[in-house]
Amino acid sequence: MWTWDITWVPSTVKGRWFYLYLVEDLYSRKIVGYEVHETESGEQAAALIQRTVLREGCWQNPPVLHADNGAAMKSQTLQMKLHELAITPSHSRPRVSNDNAYVESLFRTLKYVPQWPSSGFGTLDEAREWVEGFAQWYNETHRHSGIRYVTPGQRHRREDGVLLKNRDEVYQKAKAQRPERWSGRTRN
Repeated sequence: MWTWDITWVPSTVKGRWFYLYLVEDLYSRKIVGYEVHETESGEQAAALIQRTVLREGCWQNPPVLHADNGAAMKSQTLQMKLHELAITPSHSRPRVSNDNAYVESLFRTLKYVPQWPSSGFGTLDEAREWVEGFAQWYNETHRHSGIRYVTPGQRHRREDGVLLKNRDEVYQKAKAQRPERWSGRTRN
């Protein structure tokens, strides 16, 4: 299952925004698709979803795609593209603000990292470059608390099982050497 949304990204010009389209894999929390545009539209959303499906190689087993009820998410262009790709659309319930919580939480992480340019982005290319760097950091460096402190990329590639097993062995060895430091079970 994928979840996706669009968020505003400020420019250095007051009142002018760029639009970050972002697709997140719900299981791994990996950012599987993203683009920054000057406008919000169903056409751009449809193109992003198609490129993401091709890049992820999941056209044989298409995901369910969850979104809120925004104009781009409900657009005819996007709905036709989802039908063409055999993707099942899912939408938030009306007036339920936390039905798309995973991608909203990701946007919170994005906008609160210390590197976030609080004065905005000077150009569209600058915004795209920054988001590309953030996605790389988030997927391959950031240890995510919701997936037991492995990176989304590791979980997406299913490397987390071995990592968690190795981590548990280290904890067990440390507990055996210094049991007084452990009040209960090891945490992994």
